[in-house]
Amino acid sequence: MASEALNAIEALLSRRSVPALQLRAPGPGAAQIDTAIDAAQRAPDHGALRPWRFVLIRGAARERLAQLFVQRMQERDPAIPSGKLDKARMRLQAAPLVIAVGARIVSGHKVPEQEQLLSVGAAVMNLLNAFHAQGYGAIWLTGDNAYDASIATQLGFGAAERCLGFVYVGSIGAEPHSSQRPARADSVREWSG
Repeated sequence: MASEALNAIEALLSRRSVPALQLRAPGPGAAQIDTAIDAAQRAPDHGALRPWRFVLIRGAARERLAQLFVQRMQERDPAIPSGKLDKARMRLQAAPLVIAVGARIVSGHKVPEQEQLLSVGAAVMNLLNAFHAQGYGAIWLTGDNAYDASIATQLGFGAAERCLGFVYVGSIGAEPHSSQRPARADSVREWSG
């Protein structure tokens, strides 16, 4: 793949989120997933708590997750439009790999909860970058299904863990439209004391 030849800076500067509905098979193989997970585990981790948790959802399990999403969406809002239900189903059908991202929070630890959550965010960024560097598209999506305690429990997240979203991964079916990044000046300033 041409993207394997990208150097680290080129990969970082060219990464963008690919809409889940634009992802297709084939998805990453076992070695590529392992590489991405290994990269995720290199995230900054104050206290060596390793707070990140990843649940891989592939094959027929995606359909079972789609059914769970739809069921919970209807339970939370019986009047939910069918288009929203269809979109949730279609995302899971399009992406050959879905990764539920979780955080295991250690309460009362010297490392504040906020830092533990930031570590998980950094791990997900490494995961996204690693899939991109291997030639795959990916996107991290959150929302009501990500924060639904019933869904988290069914995915195997324990009492001290919480679900923080879903990473959808696959080959890029259509080139996503280019998103304009904000000007550096909008987010950077210098402090001189």
